[in-house]
Amino acid sequence: MIYDIRHVTTYSYETQVSFARCSLRLEPMSGAGQKLISHSVDIRPKPSERTARRDFFGTLTESVLIETAHRNLRIDSRSRVSVDRQALPRDAASPPWEAVRDGAFEASSLGADSPVGYVFASALVPVLRTVTEYAAASFPPGDGIVSGAADLMRRIRTGFKYDPKATVISTPLKEVFEKRHGVCQDFAHVMIAGLRGLGLPAAYVSGYLRTIPPPGQPRLQGADATHAWVSVWCGTALGWVGFDPTNDLVVANDHIILAIGRDFADVSPVDGVIVGARKQKLNVAVDVLLVE
Repeated sequence: MIYDIRHVTTYSYETQVSFARCSLRLEPMSGAGQKLISHSVDIRPKPSERTARRDFFGTLTESVLIETAHRNLRIDSRSRVSVDRQALPRDAASPPWEAVRDGAFEASSLGADSPVGYVFASALVPVLRTVTEYAAASFPPGDGIVSGAADLMRRIRTGFKYDPKATVISTPLKEVFEKRHGVCQDFAHVMIAGLRGLGLPAAYVSGYLRTIPPPGQPRLQGADATHAWVSVWCGTALGWVGFDPTNDLVVANDHIILAIGRDFADVSPVDGVIVGARKQKLNVAVDVLLVE
């Protein structure tokens, strides 16, 4: 499947901003069942400096310097991506989760694909006893890693309420877990924390999800959104498998990967600093269009 993706981020400031430096992670990755065909980012006002590098996880991170005074900042990212992956059955044969746990700690590589880098707590995902105990109910002794991860994903989907007003980016994981309310970022963090508490490698994935409007209703322009899910290392034979706890889906062709890291802090599409005062308003519009 081939998708055209448009991701427009607009900041509106109450007073004039004299300086801005931003980090952009807006180029979809190639690999893990997808291939980047084309990508461009238009920025207004025009930056005085743009530099790019690959971070540890392989994500293209662009550093942008804007020295023109402005009241509005618009970042327009456009990509074309080919996706070809098969969803693994929830009951697929897989090694016992204890063997996967032990194999992760025996890994000899420290590269971005090595499972050992995703076993420990990270900035936004502490390992909490209550969350570990919650996850443990999905992993009886000797059960396969895939069925256990699928069951944990299902329980989060049914036990937590999607509520965009319940949390913000800085809401602690402990509070999200106690409230059982949040958004895709929160649900991904909860699942990752539970898996890591059991010693299982889990990565945070940011990207896009193709949405289909209800029958008889038009597709609304800009109505899609960025999304987040979890990638679980399921042993050397199966490798990394995607699980979407917000929708209770094993990841297949409707998910487009933007970046992978330990948690949201590693993959935020746009962040940075400005020199200005008073309030700002953020608007994000995303379109995911099936081309072929």
